[in-house]
Amino acid sequence: MATYKYRARSMDGESLSGIVEASGETEAAELLGERGFIVLSLIEGNKKNFKGININLGGVNQKDLVIFSRQLAVMISATIPIVQALRILSQQTSNPVFTDKIVEIANDVDGGMKLSDAMSKHSKIFSNFFVAMIKSGETSGRLEEVLEYLADQMEKDYDLLARIKGAMIYPAVILVGLVCVSVLMMVYILPTLTLMLKESSTELPTITNWLIAISDFMVSSWYYILFILALLAFVFVFWTKSQSGKNMWDAIKIKIPIFGSLFKKIYLVRLTRSLHTLIKGGVPISIALRITAEVVDNKIYADLIMKTVAEVEGGNSISTLFAKSPLVPKMLSQMMIVGEKTGRIDTILERLSDFYSREINTMVANMTTLIEPLILILMGVGVGGIVAAIMLPMYKVAQNIE
Repeated sequence: MATYKYRARSMDGESLSGIVEASGETEAAELLGERGFIVLSLIEGNKKNFKGININLGGVNQKDLVIFSRQLAVMISATIPIVQALRILSQQTSNPVFTDKIVEIANDVDGGMKLSDAMSKHSKIFSNFFVAMIKSGETSGRLEEVLEYLADQMEKDYDLLARIKGAMIYPAVILVGLVCVSVLMMVYILPTLTLMLKESSTELPTITNWLIAISDFMVSSWYYILFILALLAFVFVFWTKSQSGKNMWDAIKIKIPIFGSLFKKIYLVRLTRSLHTLIKGGVPISIALRITAEVVDNKIYADLIMKTVAEVEGGNSISTLFAKSPLVPKMLSQMMIVGEKTGRIDTILERLSDFYSREINTMVANMTTLIEPLILILMGVGVGGIVAAIMLPMYKVAQNIE
């Protein structure tokens, strides 16, 4: 006999938890079912529960979804019933939050609900994009193929973002180092040196007086600086969370020098890849465009896509507005026109997605190569300026002593 910790719901919807003894997990689930409980999770008593150190802090990341999609596709291809496959995956998933959700989905499907409808109840985990693809797979009888395709596309998105973040780590570390060195010099080193300068009768250069004033303020009022920085960060986050703030920030991002071009290409990849995946999965073009407007995650591009929905529903081409918009490169709109005429719009979108992904990789590599020496020059000028502002008056003091 083994001991199992369970989480369940009663028929009245009350949350329950406790311990049950059984010879196996199946028997434990049956015993709880006989009591009228809906089982949410079962954990063997001698197994460690790592809920307290869940790295997702209560969330489900894209990597979890990729693994889930691929494993579910393999099980379906092996003709394992969906409910059984979901219950198996709930035991294999290391993320406890995701485990509970998979169990709930399995229970809903076991109760007669479609997989896509069961997933749509958990919109924080399964996006409209994901649910629409699952629904298309159910309708066409190609659920296994759709799940594999979803996993592939999500992996591409994950890899792209990982490469961008990875490329920015080194410049970010250098910038943090520059700030830390400057603060240490202003707070600890400069006051010691300026004490001697103040005691001398030497006239100090303007830049030295500025540095002394800044240093004195940082030493005496550091808590004001921290408060102001924290307040600015809070205001910025709050502003970008509001609808008007997010809309304005989305417009600003695509106009920032150098980085604006990178943001545009990221949104174009999301547009082309999402639209390609949905059309390939058999989702109607107008619905695919609506879902893509959510996936692109930029109000400016979302508005353009939603206007395109109206054009398509009015019987016009998908490329009508794209061809006129400065947000969309001419190559993209022209290739989409060709794709519509030849009936190969999904293939064209896939090629465009791959093209812009390579463009992003090249741009990030070039930016990293360019940013590194610029930051080093900035560090040299900044630190050198501080040292010069201190050393010049000290040199004068030394000359006066002689």
